[in-house]
Amino acid sequence: MQIEMEEKFEDWRGKEAISGKHGGIKAAFIACVVETMENMVFLACSTNFMMYFTKSMNYSTPKAATMVTNFVGTSFLLTIFGGFVADSFLTRFAAFVLFGSIELLGLIMLTLQAHITKLQPQGGKKPSTPQSTVLFTGLYAIAIGVGGVKGSLPAHGGDQIGTRNQRLISGFFNWYFFSVCLGGFLAVTLMVWIEENKGWSSSFTISTVVLASAIFIFVAGFPMYRFKRPAGSPLTRIVNVFVSATRNRNRFVTDAEVVTQNHNSTDKSIHHNKFKFLNKAKLNNKISATQVEETRTFLALLPIFGSTIIMNCCVAQMGTFSVQQGMVTNRKLSRSFEIPVASLNAIPLLCMLSSLALYELFGKRILSNSERSSSFNLKRIGYGLALTSISMAVAAIVEVKRKHEAVHNNIKISVFWLELQFVMLSLSDMLTVGGMLEFFFRESPASMRSMSTALGWCSTAMGFFLSSVLVEVVNGITGWLRDDLNESRLELFYLVLCVLNTLNLFNYIFWAKRY
Repeated sequence: MQIEMEEKFEDWRGKEAISGKHGGIKAAFIACVVETMENMVFLACSTNFMMYFTKSMNYSTPKAATMVTNFVGTSFLLTIFGGFVADSFLTRFAAFVLFGSIELLGLIMLTLQAHITKLQPQGGKKPSTPQSTVLFTGLYAIAIGVGGVKGSLPAHGGDQIGTRNQRLISGFFNWYFFSVCLGGFLAVTLMVWIEENKGWSSSFTISTVVLASAIFIFVAGFPMYRFKRPAGSPLTRIVNVFVSATRNRNRFVTDAEVVTQNHNSTDKSIHHNKFKFLNKAKLNNKISATQVEETRTFLALLPIFGSTIIMNCCVAQMGTFSVQQGMVTNRKLSRSFEIPVASLNAIPLLCMLSSLALYELFGKRILSNSERSSSFNLKRIGYGLALTSISMAVAAIVEVKRKHEAVHNNIKISVFWLELQFVMLSLSDMLTVGGMLEFFFRESPASMRSMSTALGWCSTAMGFFLSSVLVEVVNGITGWLRDDLNESRLELFYLVLCVLNTLNLFNYIFWAKRY
């Protein structure tokens, strides 16, 4: 159960929004369309960057893998910053336009580099300082933009519907994640075909046009949106509560005072018996019971957030070492057609799209009320974590088989062996991330929805960064990971991830039962 607060929305003129005229399903649908286009651009880049960095920019495989995970990790980590800006200073609409424009500028830089020969390394040499400066400037401008877009767009779409109709808001987040997956599917099929057949310059050019079109479509819906004005920095309110509670730590608060203050509060939180030390913040007349309950609710979300990081570390392998595995397998379907490595995600994404559509069509009977929905989302996240452990064990077994056939029999196994781990990791990602987006939106205080929703993406960021650290640490200690996969012990690295995620699953169960 989330904190219940009376929400007030305005139209674009600053007047009170009119139900039926502002917001609604059509306005929320625009957010889904825009997310499809933006995510297609983002994943077209991040999926292909591994090959772009190694083949066009001449970076080594470990270096390229680290660059990819750092880029994706930074993109998702900055969602918390984008959410903070949207909640504190700008409307969620304005935040999207600002960060979408930054993402577009970064993409334009990479497009120019792909078109201008002098900005590319030649003759197998590493990029020069000016060349790498252009690359990393464009790369991280995209990351900043992606962070802001993903930190503001889901909450903006949710605002168009509100939280009173629980089934509609659940439906929105299912279709929103469907849009995320649809964008991914287009990225690993259409955009990969363009890159393979037309080159990087065409791929970047088309991505630029698509992203510019997405921003235009979003802005075109301006008159029909309803807006929630920022309520100031939620982090400042949280810090003030902690400071006040610390200063009054030696003072005594009676139960009668707490009951009276909670009764007068507009917040009805299920977490009022947790973090009782925060009650002492109410002794400060400048700290309202509402602020304390907001802080209490946000803190209750953090263990759930932290328990999903290891899972995203495993998912990160689909864009790095699994791609390298795909490059040394038999990808030919016929004499004239070979599956692009970057398109290995197409089948898993089709499974996800089908599952999400079926879930929306038949899952409404399960989500009959908000409490069951919250419980269901916690279970949904748990199933995703469990499936991740299984997928890493399967990945290790497949790598053992691939290497045995390659080393002893000089045979390339079919690329479809890799689809086992791709399908399971993709489904686990669907269960976990989809569950987190809806769970955090439902449970968060109304004034912190962008930041809270961003926790789902931030978990992805932490997982990708952790993957980079694990690669460096494991390789530094064991030397398992090398450019030549036949000389690597990738299967052992996958087993390490399997063990870590299984331990993390037990940690998640501990916190989920106590939520």
